[in-house]
Amino acid sequence: MLNKKILKSILNVKHTAIDDMKILPDGTIAIKAHPTKGEQCRCGICGRKSVRYDNGRGGTRSWRICDWNTHKVYIVADIHRVMCPKHGVVTASVPWARHKSRFTKEFEELATWLSLSCTKTAVASLLGISWNTIGPVISRMRAELDANPAARFAGLVRIGVDETSYKKGHKYITVVINHDTGKVIWAHEGHGKTISTKFFKLLSKEQLANIQLVSGDGAKWIQECINDFCPAAKRCIDPFHVVQWATEALDEVRRLAWRDALKNSADKTTKERGRPKKGATEKDTTAKDLKGSRFALGKAPEHLTKKQQAQLEFIAKADKRLYRAYLLKEKLRLVFQCENVAIAKEELDGWIKWAQHCRIKVFVELQRKIRRHYDAILATMEHYLSNAVLEATNRKIKLSVYMAYGFRNIDNMIDMIMLRCSDIDVRLPWDYEAA
Repeated sequence: MLNKKILKSILNVKHTAIDDMKILPDGTIAIKAHPTKGEQCRCGICGRKSVRYDNGRGGTRSWRICDWNTHKVYIVADIHRVMCPKHGVVTASVPWARHKSRFTKEFEELATWLSLSCTKTAVASLLGISWNTIGPVISRMRAELDANPAARFAGLVRIGVDETSYKKGHKYITVVINHDTGKVIWAHEGHGKTISTKFFKLLSKEQLANIQLVSGDGAKWIQECINDFCPAAKRCIDPFHVVQWATEALDEVRRLAWRDALKNSADKTTKERGRPKKGATEKDTTAKDLKGSRFALGKAPEHLTKKQQAQLEFIAKADKRLYRAYLLKEKLRLVFQCENVAIAKEELDGWIKWAQHCRIKVFVELQRKIRRHYDAILATMEHYLSNAVLEATNRKIKLSVYMAYGFRNIDNMIDMIMLRCSDIDVRLPWDYEAA
């Protein structure tokens, strides 16, 4: 057998005594070990010295460690239970593994780091473990690395609140970020006022009083939570969402124009076989051209291709109402590019007046919606606060779910989000030792 001191150094474990090592017929290496005297009879949850209760139910247990080349390696030890004054009868702790885990700490640190960069299937294949095992490993690592999550709530001044879908069937999670750090500070399953209220209830009165700005979309429940918990804070509606409202209204006008053009098309008869006769009326392609103009209408003028510019010129002649809707959308987009707040307010007031009398139903409704959020839009222009960081975080969350090919446990997924998107420092096992 290898020298016990060398073997302990290879295992990279502390407070551990090596008893024996065996190579089984299938090539698996089993290392018999036990905790040193000072680490024996400790509670598996809190680590407190406790009275020995019994020899346990499982007797000898094994913990998987990082492979040695192509050989699986396990630490084997006799386990017992202790009577903790706080937690009752629990399994005694071992210095090389976390409570309720059958892997060593180093193995779980490696699995977690890989999970942030690879699919769960790839990690499972590389480490030789089950796909379902990775989720609990991630949760145990998050619980250890994020021992004091309330520390993120200190010094909050500008926060962003938004919901993002993680699964088909209207499955959402609510995410809160700190705009000053760009990191996620809280995430929870579901959306709406009930879920958002849970976050604000975690904050103290002093922390709520320090919040000055809250960004988000036009959801009514965000304003309700601000009124209930931090009435002194100003709400900022993300410019992206305001322009998105106008883009959706424009697309509705485009679909209506397409239907009208299709209905009024001159070519209502069945097309005759063969080539069209000389002097015959050409087929009206207005409906087809309007149907294919969505991207030209949605893009900013400076990004249009020559073909899309030609499409806009065609729309200006073929459908005055649709072109007027396009100009309304562009005018609203340019409002948010004004550097002076006073000029931006003047431009927004002018846009509201124009939309109010534009005789396009969806834009009349849109200007009413913008009137309801008028103060929040002005606050956005004044403080230059947008949800761009939060939208980027939502994209990162979706990417995490896609990379993992889904999660069967929502808690495991939220733990993964916090490890990837918050300020938790996830490292490789040897990096922890170096630090």
